[in-house]
Amino acid sequence: MTRLTTRTFSRLLGLTAAALVLTGCSAASEPTSERTATQTTTESPASAQVADRLAALEEQHDVTIGVSAVDAQGRLLEYRADDRFGYASTVKVFAAATLLAEKTPQERAKSVRWTQADIDAAGYSPVTSAHLERRLTLDELAEGAVRDSDNTAMNLVLRSVGGAEAVEKFLRTLGDDRTQLDSYEPDLNTVTPGKPANTTTPAAFRAALRVVLEKNALEPQERRTLLDWMSGNSTGDALIRAGLPAEWKVADKSGGSGGMRNDIGVVTGPGGQTVYLAVFTSTNDPEAEYDDVVVAEAARAVLAEYS
Repeated sequence: MTRLTTRTFSRLLGLTAAALVLTGCSAASEPTSERTATQTTTESPASAQVADRLAALEEQHDVTIGVSAVDAQGRLLEYRADDRFGYASTVKVFAAATLLAEKTPQERAKSVRWTQADIDAAGYSPVTSAHLERRLTLDELAEGAVRDSDNTAMNLVLRSVGGAEAVEKFLRTLGDDRTQLDSYEPDLNTVTPGKPANTTTPAAFRAALRVVLEKNALEPQERRTLLDWMSGNSTGDALIRAGLPAEWKVADKSGGSGGMRNDIGVVTGPGGQTVYLAVFTSTNDPEAEYDDVVVAEAARAVLAEYS
């Protein structure tokens, strides 16, 4: 997670006022661009309480929050879910999924070499820095990108699948028509007000993650592999995981840079219930640094609806 100075853009884009809905629509059939301004929804008093809590967090921390969540019964809970946010390192899970979808196990077992110059250019690279003297396989690099948010590993995975455009193309096959992936690390953390480059929406990433982990985008073994990598995420302890109800677990991918702090994942309750959740945050002061507690408290407020 490179700590770059990035421009906060959520409110600067002239976004509409946030509305949180809790509906009974079928999430299995929803495209990632499913919501429109005319969609009929049923709002409950509890969902209004969550909206109030998220609005209070925004006011308290001077941030903009975007949330999209859905459970196995299709109960959809959202707040600024169609607004654009920088995704930062959360996109690494989709780069890894692209690799798993498009390369055979034999191809992914190929060893890859990199240099200190690659590490210096990419920034945050704990795994590849520790293994500079020996090669890692593409699978090991993808695991390092997801578990440890290694930037050099991310760039090597991107190159192996055909670049950023290949990951964007893969996202389109998942139904995501919102995400725009334009850059390698560390430039994918750079966003510009009014420009869609290097941004997505909470709804798009939440829905795409569900397709990857539940549908036929990956073979069963590859789905299990990706879920295992996400379950070992070492950079998300203070995010969704910190806001979980007792005995709940999460497999997630975090991201953060400058004023952006995000987390996406699948949350599992003790009774087997599942919730797919994306939480995106952006400081309103372009010079301010992100605060993990905003993501944790937003997740706590949302997940209370499902526990």
